[in-house]
Amino acid sequence: MDLITVDFETYYDKDFSLRKMTTESYIRDPRFEVIGVGVKVNNGNTEWASGTHEELKHYLHTFDWESSVLLAHNTLFDGAILSWLFDVHARIYTDTLCIARALHGVEVGGSLAALATRYGVGEKGTEVLDALGKRREDFTESELDKYGDYCVNDVELTYKLFSIMGREFPKQELRIIDRTLRMFTEPMLDLDLPMLEKHLVITRQVKEDLIVASGVTKKELMSNPKFAKLLEGLGVVPPMKKSLTTGKQTFAFAKSDEDFKKLLDHPDPQVQTLVSTRLGTKSTLEEARTERFIGIANRGLMPVPIRYYAAHTGRWGGDDKINIQNLPSRGQHGKKLKKSIIAPEGYTLVDCDSSQIEARVLAWLSGESELVSAFTNKEDVYIKMAAIIYGIPEEQVTKAQRFVGKTTILGCGYGMGAERFVEQLKTFGVTMPLLEGRRVVKIYREANNNISRFWRDCQNMLTEMSRFCSGGFGPNGIITYGADGKNGWILLPSGLRMRYDDLSWVQSPKGIEFNYKTRNGRTRIYGGKVAENICQAIARCIIADQLVDMTKKYRAVLTVHDSIVCCVPIDEAKEAQAYIEACMRKTPEWAEGLPLDCESGIAKAYGDCEPDE
Repeated sequence: MDLITVDFETYYDKDFSLRKMTTESYIRDPRFEVIGVGVKVNNGNTEWASGTHEELKHYLHTFDWESSVLLAHNTLFDGAILSWLFDVHARIYTDTLCIARALHGVEVGGSLAALATRYGVGEKGTEVLDALGKRREDFTESELDKYGDYCVNDVELTYKLFSIMGREFPKQELRIIDRTLRMFTEPMLDLDLPMLEKHLVITRQVKEDLIVASGVTKKELMSNPKFAKLLEGLGVVPPMKKSLTTGKQTFAFAKSDEDFKKLLDHPDPQVQTLVSTRLGTKSTLEEARTERFIGIANRGLMPVPIRYYAAHTGRWGGDDKINIQNLPSRGQHGKKLKKSIIAPEGYTLVDCDSSQIEARVLAWLSGESELVSAFTNKEDVYIKMAAIIYGIPEEQVTKAQRFVGKTTILGCGYGMGAERFVEQLKTFGVTMPLLEGRRVVKIYREANNNISRFWRDCQNMLTEMSRFCSGGFGPNGIITYGADGKNGWILLPSGLRMRYDDLSWVQSPKGIEFNYKTRNGRTRIYGGKVAENICQAIARCIIADQLVDMTKKYRAVLTVHDSIVCCVPIDEAKEAQAYIEACMRKTPEWAEGLPLDCESGIAKAYGDCEPDE
């Protein structure tokens, strides 16, 4: 196959740019215009082409895309332009930005300029700054030639980077990059516009009702200093936190701030109302997402922006400001966005979710044989845990007790302490005294002592990496680790490394504590957290391989956490469901003995794909 490297130069101004718009809305906007494109086939000379839309379309269709690999730096952008505007569809999509994230970590700058400097392949120009607010017709011939030289240089840099980074990059990961990019560049999903418009009206009304019920003005609620005074007036000390941006103390009023959320349970009903109103008013995420969905629905099919290797563990993440990975799932009102995502005419959706994959991986990695056997035999491990906790026969375990058992299995596997365990139960509406929480956590650790030992193994691994040593453990030595200087790493089954850059330690009253460098400073790391990182990373390797397997037959249109959604013809829905489930139950060769399972559902709307009972 040919490798075709592409880079588009497009019109932008102060108000119309990717800095202020999503990729989807920018490309589909009537103001959008391609100034020109650079194209390089294999290691041939790079060509610069500029012209009308029709002239560029004719030029681009002279290449054999059906037998070629498309390469760009940020293919989410360039690939979408080719697909949506020029009806050009490559056989395979790849991307130096994606590859860089996997090789160097999500904390390292992945811009073309940064990578070019890192690898010493040249320098990115600055001519694009001179193009601000200029249409193609506004360029003089010499200016357009100069802009073309700038574009050609970007293409050459991208090709050189791929020649270096892609040389030993795992082939399976290249396939995963392709499947991930295709969800965006070749969209299949539709959106239910009437449902979204109705949902927006209801969402706005709910917000206004909260404001009225609080008895304060919207301005007072939205202002941090004024909101702090409102709390102080009720005898509450406003929670504070250290700003990641300035390093100074600031108000902790975000919905993710635990101390702020605790005020929802304050004994004073006025405080509860004030905080719940602030959370409902300040958090306009639902409203903003609904507005974006409506905008997409008015422009065409729904491209699904999934970021490859978005997390430290290699997991996917949300992108393009709609974070499809984190749509509300509770209640009929909360699930409206998920319900608005629908299959096109003649198709339906199969949503397949890997069952308890992290808990299964943890049990297998740590050699917790009884738990592995329970998973293998399809026993209800939550009931078994609850029976141990409450000292009763399994058949006597109630629904509420099973929920405690479930939370214990899923929550305590990475060393969670009693206080956090109790807090986690509270978020699900279950109240447990701290003393009882301590008893439950102790029972879990005694019943799963191999898992507890696994945390210690992971802690010892940190010590070894900090001493520049290497080693391995786990089934068949699957976990191998080492260090390049001060940069610790764990080699994953994918062939990629999970990184702990500038791994260091400090002496504290609790003993030696490790930390490593991230974009936002330094992050504490310890045995239980490493165990979590490893389990999540291995789970991602498994699911990614399953994604490649199932897309040999059906189109994957979405992946969220441990689930994959495929769009399949209605008349073969059951056959497709069976095939997809078989893919997700397949254990990789390197994970012999790991029992995998899944559950799936079929529906026209994504939000209705509840797993079959």
